[in-house]
Amino acid sequence: MRKLVSAGLGLVALATLPALAGPQGTPPNTLTAAERAQGWQLLFNGRDLSGWQAFGGGPAPASWLVRDGTLVMTKNDGQMSGTDLVTADSYGAFELTLDWKVEAGGNSGVFYLARKAPGTTNIYETGIEMQVLDDAGHPDGKIPSHRAGALYDMTVPPPGAARPAGTWNHARLRVEPDRIRQWLNGTPTADVAFGNAEWRKRVAASKFADMPLFATFSSGVIGLQDHGDPVEFRNIKIRRLDAAGDAAGARAQ
Repeated sequence: MRKLVSAGLGLVALATLPALAGPQGTPPNTLTAAERAQGWQLLFNGRDLSGWQAFGGGPAPASWLVRDGTLVMTKNDGQMSGTDLVTADSYGAFELTLDWKVEAGGNSGVFYLARKAPGTTNIYETGIEMQVLDDAGHPDGKIPSHRAGALYDMTVPPPGAARPAGTWNHARLRVEPDRIRQWLNGTPTADVAFGNAEWRKRVAASKFADMPLFATFSSGVIGLQDHGDPVEFRNIKIRRLDAAGDAAGARAQ
């Protein structure tokens, strides 16, 4: 598989972006008054799988459950196709934050702009992925563009962006019509143009080059990957952005 030798470039510019958003010390899976005023919504209420379903429709896969206020993917040694968990609603321009924790050797991901389209089976054939990984314990940790926080197979996170397996990581991603940015634990891990010639060049140099519908949709579901390894999520929050890149009804912070 070819890798972009320049995938890590552009992260210097990211250092000037606003600090990682989100209140400190608030109860999990809740919104503050300030967050509500800024247009944030909970995607996970901490109690059940309301608003979530299997990729392509239907009830949430049996491998996903809610335990102690966290959304848990239990170990799945069987067929992984069709067992990713996705939102019932679709999102275009948006900002998303969440916490994730993976066990030793674990692998998962957060997908966005994903759709079940004719001729496709798997979520990664259309959706873009922010990598979730135990960098130290999984073989993909040896591939720079596959490390935790990467825009999978396209950008290289700075060393040390991820916390060790078994501890919580905080992820943020911001998707605008022409730009994608990602952060992990406050560290910028991706800042790329989207949908233009530069983006198409990135795709052509990645493992998605032979997937004609990859990253071609302007809106789609948010997905949590069942890669067969236990992983947990909480504090999944989203706010839609308008065409100018601001939160609907509020200025981006």
